[in-house]
Amino acid sequence: MSGESVMWDAVKKAMELLEDTALEPIIDKGEPSGLNQRRASLPLLNGDSPSKCKMSSSDGIDFRKLRASMYGRVISWINESVDKTFEEIHTFKEMKIENVRLVFRNGKKKPPVGTLYLTTTHLIFVDAESRKETWITLPHIGQVIKLPLSTVGAPLQIRCKTFLSVTFIIVKERDCHDLYVSLTSLCQPVHIEGLYCFHYTPSRSLIRRSLGWYQFDIQAEYQRFGVPNQYWSLTNLNKDYELCDTYPKYLYAPSGASSAVIIGSSKFRSKGRFPVLSYLHSNGAALCRCSQPLSGFSARCLEDEQLMASILQANPRTRFMYVVDTRPRINAMANRAAGKGYENEAHYSDIKFMFFGIENIHVMRSSLNKLSETCELKDPSINTFLNGLQSCGWLRHIKAILDTSHWVATSMEEGFTVLVHCSDGWDRTAQVCAIAALLLDPFYRTIHGFQALIEKEWLAFGHKFTDRCGFLQTSDSKEISPVFGQFLDCIWQLTRQFPTAFQFSEKYLIMMHDYLYSCQYGTFIGNCEKDRVDLRVSERTYSLWGFVSANINDFLNPFYLNDKENQILRPDLSPSNIQFWRGLYCRFDSGIESVEPVNDIALSLQDQTASLQDHVKFLKKRIISLAGMLGSKKEEGIVPEQNGVSSSVMRLSKLTVKEDTKKLDVDSVFHSECDPFSKSQLETELNSVAVTWKNIGETTECPSCQTPFSQSVTKVSSTD
Repeated sequence: MSGESVMWDAVKKAMELLEDTALEPIIDKGEPSGLNQRRASLPLLNGDSPSKCKMSSSDGIDFRKLRASMYGRVISWINESVDKTFEEIHTFKEMKIENVRLVFRNGKKKPPVGTLYLTTTHLIFVDAESRKETWITLPHIGQVIKLPLSTVGAPLQIRCKTFLSVTFIIVKERDCHDLYVSLTSLCQPVHIEGLYCFHYTPSRSLIRRSLGWYQFDIQAEYQRFGVPNQYWSLTNLNKDYELCDTYPKYLYAPSGASSAVIIGSSKFRSKGRFPVLSYLHSNGAALCRCSQPLSGFSARCLEDEQLMASILQANPRTRFMYVVDTRPRINAMANRAAGKGYENEAHYSDIKFMFFGIENIHVMRSSLNKLSETCELKDPSINTFLNGLQSCGWLRHIKAILDTSHWVATSMEEGFTVLVHCSDGWDRTAQVCAIAALLLDPFYRTIHGFQALIEKEWLAFGHKFTDRCGFLQTSDSKEISPVFGQFLDCIWQLTRQFPTAFQFSEKYLIMMHDYLYSCQYGTFIGNCEKDRVDLRVSERTYSLWGFVSANINDFLNPFYLNDKENQILRPDLSPSNIQFWRGLYCRFDSGIESVEPVNDIALSLQDQTASLQDHVKFLKKRIISLAGMLGSKKEEGIVPEQNGVSSSVMRLSKLTVKEDTKKLDVDSVFHSECDPFSKSQLETELNSVAVTWKNIGETTECPSCQTPFSQSVTKVSSTD
């Protein structure tokens, strides 16, 4: 990136911000997101008269209605942004540190000694003896800890968001400090444009940048379950993200609700997130989502009540609807003191209100931290591990999410419309709505259907991925929480109970978790759809769904059956069925290499079996042709099929010819110049079938020619 392009990008962004700032006041709709954060940082000086300034250069840049007193502030902001960008791009120098020891978490293996490389995107360790490479993507690094000096050097512990924890022992303390400073600044950029996805180029040029970005269409998804119809229609009130900047531009509301009713309801809901349609069941039951009302202790809104009544009328089969508040009751009551709260059944006719006890993001963050500490214990006893697992409460939280989602799905299956909300409607609401829809709709259990579910419930409806995952140095640590990771854990729990109901495997879920934190693809960048539109991620970055499409066979579930028995999932959520996901949280117990999932082994075995079956068919044809050349077609040569087992067995030892026919010497047949079946050719074909099968992780040489691989590479990051 040249200095000129950096400068003019900053100027263009400043123009856009200043036009909005000079023409309209800043409306506080809660926490600003994306570009609104920068807009809020530019102060308005009331009383200054607007002016129209033009650059004197030939570029002819027009700052419309720009307040003259803000001009100096803007130029200062541009220079500061450019200086920081240049500093990030040009001042970094790659590091190379030799004689580094890599100490594994369990300490059972002999620490390898090698060379450590630091680039702008990866931390790479190369074993000096085996030449084995270990890659760690820098955005995966969650914490860098300088441990006390030891007799062998300065230890530096790396704790990753993928639950990998390693320690590098560096001989020189100065090198350790320099590496610590570099990692601290590189793993979390200051600006969102500094994330890995804006600089990433795949190693395979066959993957187009546009691949995956346009395979999901929210309007087509709603058409799939019959919307719009006489009860539900598309509203264009949010086409420019003016009504609610964290909602998608295309929203579906009850046909009976007027624009005035929708706008009034938006003003009465936290962050403007009014009730909208999320999913429509085939029986007419609707799943809707929103945020908490600004009701306080006694406030009410007639437009919000009318919108709720319209939602109920959109399902003529029932006389009431459920309103599900996913929060614990005490949390919702505490919000009433802040002017928020929950619906008063006295004001909303024909609703039944339900509380569920899913804890907030702060409790979930603390729970995951305790779980990570438990998983990182060195040689823990069974009591220590189980006590740590119980005290962190992680499985209890997973069960609470599944219980709520199952209740919602069951109610909809019975024909009742359900409205779900939490506080702001982008964390617990996304979890419950997505899982409930997945329980009801088998399409969401396919690879592409699961992507559509994430696009709709998480990306379009504004889950704050940038804040919740802590992508930037400016991220508030109190906003970080593993909300999406919990969702993936819940899906894994369901795959355990219904192993044939999901087209994708455990590897697919782990891949999605790792790529979420790697920031390698632009799919999860931003806090809402508007942020991604403003950042032009579909033009400037690659899509994770494009990577999945190019490698879809790696994520297939070999046990998947698309049958009628799995149309609606009814899980058993008794405590004994909620399991610890060792494949994610403890996959690096044996070292730097993750544990190979069972489904991967089964998929490899399935491919091996199919290959053997194809080879059997090929050998049948070859043997029949050979028998015909030997003139023994009319003799006993081919063993008939017996229960489908011996169809390919040839009794070549009993091959004979008629007495009045000249006997053929087998060797002469093999060495005949006109014979296409030479002895060497047959031997090659007979030996071409793979007669041995190895674990994927144990393969160190080519199965065909036994050529050893030049070096074994382990990428614990999410790079290609």
